[in-house]
Amino acid sequence: MDFQLSDDQRALRAGVRELLAGRFGRDRMRAALDGGTGVDRALWRELGEAGFFALRLPEAEGGVGLGLPEAVLLFEEAGRSLLPGPLIATHLAAGPVKGAAQGETVVAVLDPGQPVAHLGEADALLVLGPGGGPRESGAGDGSRASGAAPVSGAAPADIAPVRDAATPVRSMDPFTPLWRVADPVEAGEPLPRGGRLRDEGALLAAAEQLGSAARTTEMAVQHAGEREQFGSPIGSFQAVKHLCAGMLVRAELARCAVYAAAVTADPVEIAGAKLLADDAAVRNARDCLQVHGGMGFTWEADVHLHLKRAWLRSGQWLTAAAAEEVLAEDLC
Repeated sequence: MDFQLSDDQRALRAGVRELLAGRFGRDRMRAALDGGTGVDRALWRELGEAGFFALRLPEAEGGVGLGLPEAVLLFEEAGRSLLPGPLIATHLAAGPVKGAAQGETVVAVLDPGQPVAHLGEADALLVLGPGGGPRESGAGDGSRASGAAPVSGAAPADIAPVRDAATPVRSMDPFTPLWRVADPVEAGEPLPRGGRLRDEGALLAAAEQLGSAARTTEMAVQHAGEREQFGSPIGSFQAVKHLCAGMLVRAELARCAVYAAAVTADPVEIAGAKLLADDAAVRNARDCLQVHGGMGFTWEADVHLHLKRAWLRSGQWLTAAAAEEVLAEDLC
């Protein structure tokens, strides 16, 4: 059996990397960080035109007709570039939510008990039901409680009551504004694949973590080769070599788990992949900071941005405690 990426998959990954490098490279990323971290609607629409959100929709519905393995490649690249915004929720809502596939509608996710990211910029919500599959919420005709009606035909005003009742909270990630929703939001009709959306969201979040882990490994290796102490690159010192080697091992182990879970779509394997990817993203960012020394903590460096995003993402879609419960139940 051949476990290598196909030529089409490599081309897909290369195309997305090129798109993000051109539209959200380091200069644009730093400009967004200094001038406001909201969702770039122009970039969102460009992602929609490129098929980012409609990747798994059937071709008959205007999609690309690909599967989870290809979606993982896209979100891995998004994690590498620190692309902000509720990418996963919008991708999962493509099709049932009008405009999501084309990048015209920004869809945020509401997980009960957790802060909502990008609620201030969202046009619609995916409400994850406790113990059940995610259900959609957003547009309404006034016949139900706010946020309870199906999202079809969503407009910005449709979730205004939910947003008005929410409270902004401080986020560790400057690219991810958070809101606390105190009142429960009733879910509407189940989305297609509703029982699997949380698993798929966790897998795509793991893919973003994988991309971040791989990127911080590259950053550490590059800095270790350029920074000199005592007349030699710090990468020649054994302690730094061990740090970089450990980062590579964690990233590649997470890659194997994430890619395998994308093929099987098994909830247990997804839980294991999320655990490994979260660990790789957080620990690799911390080790990358160590390799960079004091400069890694400065605002001008990018390393701390990966660490903050990894910390935040590790608590989204599937927490470590929830993933461990899934794995423990399977073992028992």
